[in-house]
Amino acid sequence: MILVADSGSTKADWVLLPEKGEKLYVSTRGFNPVVHPVDLLQNEVQKLSQDLLPKVHIDEVHYYGAGCWDFRRKKVIADCINNSWPDAKVEVMHDLLGAARATCGNEPGISCILGTGSNTCLYDGKEVTDNVTNLGFMLGDEGSGSHLGKAFLRAYFYRELDDELNEAFENYTTADRMTVINNVYESDMPNTYLAGFTRFMGEHPHHPLIQKIVFTSFAEFLDRHVRKYRGHLELPVHFIGSIAFHFKSILLAALHERDLTAGRFIHKPIEALADYHSPR
Repeated sequence: MILVADSGSTKADWVLLPEKGEKLYVSTRGFNPVVHPVDLLQNEVQKLSQDLLPKVHIDEVHYYGAGCWDFRRKKVIADCINNSWPDAKVEVMHDLLGAARATCGNEPGISCILGTGSNTCLYDGKEVTDNVTNLGFMLGDEGSGSHLGKAFLRAYFYRELDDELNEAFENYTTADRMTVINNVYESDMPNTYLAGFTRFMGEHPHHPLIQKIVFTSFAEFLDRHVRKYRGHLELPVHFIGSIAFHFKSILLAALHERDLTAGRFIHKPIEALADYHSPR
């Protein structure tokens, strides 16, 4: 059987593709080899093999993951998977290729990821041909959940929220300054922690300050990444990820302001990737 995975920093979606019968979809915690310890992935894969997919023989694993930039990081993931399925042929690829295959199919386009983190690529219908550098959540990740979370927390602690929004946020969370600082500077997953505050933002999508924060972040993302690609005014710009999906109307406004053509908006690419890898 074939197992396909799409993993961001927060959540991973897996699909089992049998030769006959229904596909089986499961989810685990996400993994990013840039920011997470390898034990996290190893534990999730073991739970997957022992609890969710027991006694299933896996022939192939196609893993698309955040942070899979180079051979070293890809090997970390491949080794974890082979520890649970030693006979499987394992292919580890950057999540950008997964995003491009899911959104563009066999057509040229610009594919973007806006989830916990962010990234983009230029795709010619077969391969990723260009990628504006992704600097991660500390230096970049414009437009992402972690980027939005940082901007909102700054507005809160710098007393820029109006009374209504301030009261709503303080009823939403008990996080004070030291709690936030400890989670950002001392935890294993600060980007995921920061992105968690977009849940509150999503509950108040029409508040002017929330709209300003989100629009500004998306504008910076488009200007610093998407508009750097050759042909960006002619090619469709596609999006994958929870942030793009839930704040679609604001993202469309930012695209329109820059005369960019909106393409597909996909919350989760796993179904499209399942079709891509399904036995013919």
